[in-house]
Formats: sequence, C-alpha cells, structure tokens
Amino acid sequence: MPKMKTKSAAKKRFSMTASGKVKFGQAGKRHGMIKRTSKFIQNARGTAILSDSDAKIVKKYMPYDR
Repeated sequence: MPKMKTKSAAKKRFSMTASGKVKFGQAGKRHGMIKRTSKFIQNARGTAILSDSDAKIVKKYMPYDR
C-alpha cells in the first residue's frame, strides 16, 4: 500500500495536543478590527480546541499526526 498523504491546508491550520485533541487558531482577527467589539477580540484570543465531530474530520486529513 502506498503512503497516505496529509492535506497541506489542514497541516497549516491545525495542530494536535498530547492527548489527541485538535487545536486551532481563532478566526476573524486578520483585519477590520475597528468594527469588532472588544468582547469579540478578547474571546477570540489565542487557540481553542475543536469539537469532537469536527476533530474526526480533521484527523482523516492528517493521518500521521496522532
């Protein structure tokens, strides 16, 4: 069997924690920050953990990152 390929887009956007959960950067903070509320900016700080149903999809894209 040939090797499975990792999706390059997923490789750039997601990373795995030691316990196997999927970590992602919060969206919506590249530009246009003047129109965002300060509450949004605070809540979208740092990284977050993907929900289990979405993480299952991402793990298929990254077969060797477990």
